[in-house]
Amino acid sequence: MELEIVILAAGKGTRMGSKLPKVLHTIGGKPLLAHVIETANSLKPKKIIIIYGHGGEQVQQTIESSISKDISTKIQWIEQIQQQGTGHAVQMAAPFLNDQSNALVLYGDVPLTQSSTLKSLISNVNNESPLSLLTMILSNATGYGRILRDIDGKILGIVEQKDANPEQLEIREANTGILCAQAKQLKVWLDKLNNDNAQGEYYLTDIVGMAAEDGVNIKSEQPETIYEVEGVNDKKQLAELERCYQYEQANTLLLSGVTLMDPARIDIRGDLQIESDVSIDINVIFEGSVKIKSGSIIGPNCVIKNSSIGANTRIEANTLIEGSLIEDECSIGPFARVRPGTHVFKGGKLGNFVETKKAEIGEGSKVSHLSYIGDAKLGKDVNVGAGTITCNYDGVNKYLTEIEDEVFIGSNTSLIAPVKIGKKATTGAGSAINKDVDNEELAIARGKQRNISGWKRPEKKS
Repeated sequence: MELEIVILAAGKGTRMGSKLPKVLHTIGGKPLLAHVIETANSLKPKKIIIIYGHGGEQVQQTIESSISKDISTKIQWIEQIQQQGTGHAVQMAAPFLNDQSNALVLYGDVPLTQSSTLKSLISNVNNESPLSLLTMILSNATGYGRILRDIDGKILGIVEQKDANPEQLEIREANTGILCAQAKQLKVWLDKLNNDNAQGEYYLTDIVGMAAEDGVNIKSEQPETIYEVEGVNDKKQLAELERCYQYEQANTLLLSGVTLMDPARIDIRGDLQIESDVSIDINVIFEGSVKIKSGSIIGPNCVIKNSSIGANTRIEANTLIEGSLIEDECSIGPFARVRPGTHVFKGGKLGNFVETKKAEIGEGSKVSHLSYIGDAKLGKDVNVGAGTITCNYDGVNKYLTEIEDEVFIGSNTSLIAPVKIGKKATTGAGSAINKDVDNEELAIARGKQRNISGWKRPEKKS
């Protein structure tokens, strides 16, 4: 049967203590709801229905920008203006479910459920067993609804904490809320729901008792780890699940042949594609889309965002790289800031306290320390001395600096763009260059030195 998925994401999340809708808080740099949607999409559903409410427009816009267009085409958004419980939310989705499909119910604030767990849950559903629940065994199930079974282990229903008697409170098997059912039968049970309870809400869990009364063989499945089914209700739980998520990312890297100096001190906030034999030191953060090839070494306290790092390259400590391409056998840092649009070709070097922006650093070229290279193109084997600045901005427009192969730029040179330095040319230290320099020329542009004899230093007045 085809699969259709309903994701409940209408809650406000008052306990988060934030104006941001709960499902837009992030784990691994990605909204909670985006995690759920991507997991749902991995199951290859025909349709994904999202029941949204608080912060509706913001939720839609943020999620649409966080997921691929292919996934967006499967999503149907339904607004739950009055939030009257989980049963009411699924009731809103019911008219849009195909009777011939299976319906999987997920939650927008439960971000780490594994697709393998959900596949097992879905595989339980058939004509003989039209309902399957995801349950969990807890050492302390306080606060959760308990799964009621008969002496033969058959599921009879779910009792909520506040309604459970002392014997039922001892039950360790708890309800996660995640379930899969044949859509046609689910609609029948949804139509029978009522809100005759203290909260005046329609509870989705009530359908379990209905199914048991109908003689349905209700099956169950359990996750491999408890955090798969843990939800986020406050910032403490958000932080705990962030660590669980990062733990799994670190384990995946280790098993793929990556060396982590401390698996507990790495943060992956996006899509990291990394080859084997890469070494990563402590407190490194990866954001957005990052690729790293084999043999590279990432030093401590680095941040790499939306960038590619070639093979056998060293990124030294405390370096920030964003929106850049670093090729093979390069050396970057320490304390370098590589801004968007930078391309360092094979064997290039950016040393300590070097900043680049929209710059091409040619093969084998070096900017070793204390320099700013912006809106520039450097050829091969260029050597840029300390304190060099490309003066690329006149307050209104940006201009290009071109430095051809084997140029030597003396320390403390100001290159006032637009300007071009020809092959094998040299600029004298302390020069301000505002005219093109031809091949193999020496350019010196500085005031003539005067030494004044008999000069005395100023003295403090008494």
